[in-house]
Amino acid sequence: MADRHGTGTARLAAALSSAAVLTALLAVLLTVTACAPGGAGGGRTPSPATSEVTGAAGGAAADGDAREVGEGANGGAGETTVTPAAPRTLVTGLSVPWAIAFLPGGDALVTERESARLLRVTPRGEVREIGVIEGVSASGEGGLLGVAVSPRYATDHLIFVYFTAGDDNRIVRYRYDGRLSDRRVIVSGIPKGPIHNGGRLAFGPDGHLYASTGETGRDGIAQDKSSLGGKILRMTAEGRPAPGNPFGTLVWSYGHRNVQGLAWDDRGHMYATEFGQDTYDEINLIEKGRNYGWPEVEGVGHRPGYTDPLLTWAPAEASPSGLAYARGALWAAALRGERLWRVPVDASGRAGRPVALYTGEYGRLRAVAAAPDGTLWVGTSNRDGRGTPRDGDDRILVVRPSA
Repeated sequence: MADRHGTGTARLAAALSSAAVLTALLAVLLTVTACAPGGAGGGRTPSPATSEVTGAAGGAAADGDAREVGEGANGGAGETTVTPAAPRTLVTGLSVPWAIAFLPGGDALVTERESARLLRVTPRGEVREIGVIEGVSASGEGGLLGVAVSPRYATDHLIFVYFTAGDDNRIVRYRYDGRLSDRRVIVSGIPKGPIHNGGRLAFGPDGHLYASTGETGRDGIAQDKSSLGGKILRMTAEGRPAPGNPFGTLVWSYGHRNVQGLAWDDRGHMYATEFGQDTYDEINLIEKGRNYGWPEVEGVGHRPGYTDPLLTWAPAEASPSGLAYARGALWAAALRGERLWRVPVDASGRAGRPVALYTGEYGRLRAVAAAPDGTLWVGTSNRDGRGTPRDGDDRILVVRPSA
C-alpha cells in the first residue's frame, strides 16, 4: 500500500509538473504574440554586423522622438563588412536641420525645424539663408520639416516644403530662382500634434511627389483611409491624387505610425523608416495600397491583411528618421540610436544584415540624403531638446559610402 501510494504520488507530481511546463510555454507564446495597442508582432533582428569605423568624440545617448523607438535589424541578403572613412564636417552652427534636398548643380536646400529657415548649402560648405517660410508654427516635433526639389527643376524651378501650421500640417509649393515666389498651398488638413507629424517629402522615380504623415499620437487615424494622418501620400505637383493611386485619394499606403524616411533603390523599390512604440522600429518595403499594421501590429505579425516589415530594431539602437539609398544599400539615420545604419538590399528588395556606423560619435542623426557626387550628407539633431549639443552643433557631415 505504501509502495502503491508512493508511486501514485510520484505520477501525480510528474503530471502536475508537465502541466506547469505547458502553462509556462503558453504564457510565453501569448507574450510573444500579444502586442501593444493591437496585437504584437515579433522582430526580424539578427545581430548586426560590426564596423571598426569611428569619427570624432563620442557623446551621451538621448531618447528618440516621443517614444519613436524600436529596435532590430533583419537579415536576408547576406552579411556585409563596411569600413568607410570617417565623415568630414561640412557645416556647423545649424539649428535642428530636418531635411536635405539637392538642386541640379550640387547645392542643397536644408530646412531648420524650429527657426523655419530654408538654407542653401554648397558642397564647399557655404551657407546662405533663402528665406523664413511663412506660416510655420514650430512646437513639439512640429515645424519646418521636409523639402523636395522638382525633378523638372531645370525648367519649372519648383520646390516643395512640408510644415506644421497653426491648425494642420501642410505642403506648400514655391518657385525658386534665386528667391522664393509664387507661394501655393497644395495640400492642407494633414493632422498635426505635439508628436508624430511625419514630414518627409521626396519625388519618386515615377515623377510624383510622396509625403509621409504621422498619426499625431491618435492611433485610430492610421487605419482610417479617409484621414491623411498615418499615411504615405502620393500626388502631382498640383497636390492632386496621382494617377493610379489605390483609393482614388492622396493615400498610397496606410497603417503607419510615424514615417520620417523615404527612399528608392535602382530598381524602383520604395522603402520607408518607421518609428515603433515600445518594441520595434521598422524599415518597410512600400507597395501600393498596403496596410502596414499600426496600431494593430507592431513588428512582424504574420497576420492576414497586414504587411510585415523588412527588418526591425529595438529602441536603443534606432529611432530611425532620414533614409537614403546609395551603392546597393539603404542608409538610415538614427536619433536615439546615435548611429548611421547601412542596410544592404538585393535585387528583390530583400534586406541583408545591417551595419552600425559612427555609434555615439556625432549624437542624434536625423537627415540623410544622397548627393549628386555620390556622397551622403548627414545632419545631426542635437539641439532638438532631446540631445546633448557639442561645440559646433548642429552640423552636416559628408560620408563617402562603401559598397
